Amino acid sequence: MNKEKYEVVKEYVISNQQKFYRLAFSYVKNEDAALDVVQNSICKLLESYEEIRNLKYLSTYFYRIIVNESLGFIRKNSKEIVCGDENIPEEVYTRDYRFEGDDGLLKALDTLADEVRTVIILRFYNELSLREIAKITDTNLSTVKSRLYTGLKRLKQALQEVDYE
Repeated sequence: MNKEKYEVVKEYVISNQQKFYRLAFSYVKNEDAALDVVQNSICKLLESYEEIRNLKYLSTYFYRIIVNESLGFIRKNSKEIVCGDENIPEEVYTRDYRFEGDDGLLKALDTLADEVRTVIILRFYNELSLREIAKITDTNLSTVKSRLYTGLKRLKQALQEVDYE
């Protein structure tokens, strides 16, 4: 076990846990499920951290684990997950990990395809560069750009259709 690498990984996880939770929650829309996704992701990271050759790519590596865990959770539990906020406790929205923005935006995000939603969330909610997103999603940079602009266009259309009375 590489003690020095382990300490870097441990410190990274501890100092960024709110970001990881927000990312998982943006997918699974359930407090307990998001905690499970983050916990499983951390376990996977700790099982495989020695495989990371360069620690400057630690965040890219771990974001990929979280995104994959979140999507895997959704696939496994798709019959139990209800889109919309009727089954989400109100306290989830009042904590500091709540996404800022109106409910129309959050509902519009749910209508996007997984790969498009991933790019939007990583870019605007986690403030990652397009190159980082390309590495996390293991896709070409031009594909990430295309997904970003497609997603923004669809979000704009969806938000124009929302009735703000």
